[in-house]
Amino acid sequence: MQYSREFTHNQLMEELNELQLNHEELNISYIGESVFTKSIPIVTLGDRSAQKSVLYVSTHHANENVCTSVMLNFIRDYLEAYERYGQMYQINTRYLYKMRKIYIVPMLNPDGVEYRLQGIKDDNPIRDRIINYNGSEDFSNWSANGRGVDLNHNYTAYFEEYKKIEKELGITNGRAKYSGEYPESEPEVSALANFIRLHMDEIEGVLTFHTQGEEIYCKSREKALSKAEYIGKLISRITGYKLSESNGTGQYGGLTDWLIKEYDKPSFTIECGIGENPLPISQITDIYLKLKEILFTFPILF
Repeated sequence: MQYSREFTHNQLMEELNELQLNHEELNISYIGESVFTKSIPIVTLGDRSAQKSVLYVSTHHANENVCTSVMLNFIRDYLEAYERYGQMYQINTRYLYKMRKIYIVPMLNPDGVEYRLQGIKDDNPIRDRIINYNGSEDFSNWSANGRGVDLNHNYTAYFEEYKKIEKELGITNGRAKYSGEYPESEPEVSALANFIRLHMDEIEGVLTFHTQGEEIYCKSREKALSKAEYIGKLISRITGYKLSESNGTGQYGGLTDWLIKEYDKPSFTIECGIGENPLPISQITDIYLKLKEILFTFPILF
């Protein structure tokens, strides 16, 4: 049985805790807190002694929360395969567990997800401001974090250059692609960036999951890592997604750009599904089935 619904932060934590009760090899910790102090969990699959790891990050944007369900599907399938000594795509999951750690941040933006799924609460200290940013009390297409910043434009990658473009385009707080006051101004981004810096020596590659378009991005402007291009082609072949190059505002402030530009770290933005955000939950299963093989095989590419 697959997860085929969206999760609030509370529901995510309940599900992760239930999985942990039933699977002792699942490790749950926290990289930090959101603007409104919701814990940001990180799941670790793999032995602590493993020398190499990869990182999967989901739900930078609140209206792309189907990706959280995709991560939960992967976590459960991994655990079930491990316990039955099974293989996934000819990979022995016991070997995978011993030799590689997989870090998973299933929901980087819990405050934004709450706005979108449950509306903004009366006791929110900046309620009026956020409603003004949004233009109404209908948050069904909200993408930013709890105070109106697009998390995937808040990393240190061409940030100052983007602020000029942002001003020219009239992009303001609460609007899609608003980058914040300064790089890593948002606690969610700061927490993830600090985790990455702390584990930089062991993290070999990063997959960041967004929606939509069935596309893969593995360059930062013209900068391309030869290994990343090779792996990008492999991901394309396995998933059926096309390799694309970012343009316009998509070239600034993102996690993939930051990792490639600053650290020469193979990093990939995976745009899942087809349609307009938020994608219908009916696409969750199809998205997961297209991504499942690369989720299991990506760690052994390094």
